[in-house]
Amino acid sequence: MFDWDFLIACFPELTDAFLITISAAILGFLFASIIGLIVAVIVEIKVPILYRALLWGNEFVRGTPLLVQMFFLFYVLPDWGIKLGPMQAGILALGIHYASYCSEAYRSGIRAIPKSQWDATKALNLGLPTTLRAVILPQMFRVVTPMLGNYLIAIFKDTPLLSAITVVEVLQVAKILGANNFKYLEPLTAIGFLFLLVSLVAAYLVRKLERKLELSYA
Repeated sequence: MFDWDFLIACFPELTDAFLITISAAILGFLFASIIGLIVAVIVEIKVPILYRALLWGNEFVRGTPLLVQMFFLFYVLPDWGIKLGPMQAGILALGIHYASYCSEAYRSGIRAIPKSQWDATKALNLGLPTTLRAVILPQMFRVVTPMLGNYLIAIFKDTPLLSAITVVEVLQVAKILGANNFKYLEPLTAIGFLFLLVSLVAAYLVRKLERKLELSYA
């Protein structure tokens, strides 16, 4: 039988842990979006040597599991003198992993800008930094914002992996509550509902933003 009283008793601890989950998702996404943009610009303007290394790095990160990357940052780096806390390692892993996907989204957005835009900046004798800041990137962001919203949702749904490196996020708390009371159904159902609710709201907002920012080029 579903124990509603136990579920209500669990909610304070679950909601506190859920705030940690949301914080990790937001910080991981901010890191991913910033690093992804830097990588995309370097690759698209073809900075010598560096852009090839970043291309291969992107392929390596996308080709390996996020959980393995978390284990590497948390368990292996200390052997090399770099010790990260569980939350730090988790956010860094989420950021690096999704930066590789964000960079590809940015690159597709940059390539979606008509060539005439680039030609116009050359005719106006604008430097590359000014071209990117004033012309290319503002248009690119309008194209890729819906994709970035989808990556935010994906990062949010991947945060339960943080429990594997001892981050006391919402899944870990649910497992602890279940083990202590021999009742797993109620806490796991609660976090499933919380994840579903936040994901549905985020997906709705992303679709709404996509319709608002939709561009068509002649």
